Amino acid sequence: MTKKKLLAEVAGVIEAPVAKAWVAVADELLPEGRRSGRFTIEDVPGHTSTVEVAGHTISLQGGWWYRGEWSVEPHPEGALLVHRVFNVARWARWGVPLANRMFVGFAGSTRAAFMEKLARIGHRLGCPTRPA
Repeated sequence: MTKKKLLAEVAGVIEAPVAKAWVAVADELLPEGRRSGRFTIEDVPGHTSTVEVAGHTISLQGGWWYRGEWSVEPHPEGALLVHRVFNVARWARWGVPLANRMFVGFAGSTRAAFMEKLARIGHRLGCPTRPA
């Protein structure tokens, strides 16, 4: 894989065992049901992303620069969900910030979207969630 440059990272606690949290995260991110290996999905009409599932990590890579990684890790209160966004552009890496308006507001919008998913996952499981 191409060199990855971390652009954003957010995390939250799911007060449920890792195995249950993993199933809920996978259900949220991969509603078609596939849970292993490498495959392609249509994430929005007309756009596809490559998905890689390994252990308790789901990676989605699409477009010329984006890679998002979602991992479920053990935490003293249950499970820790971590979402990282990387720039994986193979060419014109310098253009990614320009194409994304210098990422103004990117961290906030990434965090807001993460918190919505975290809340939905907690609702699926019937358990509390919170930012880490």
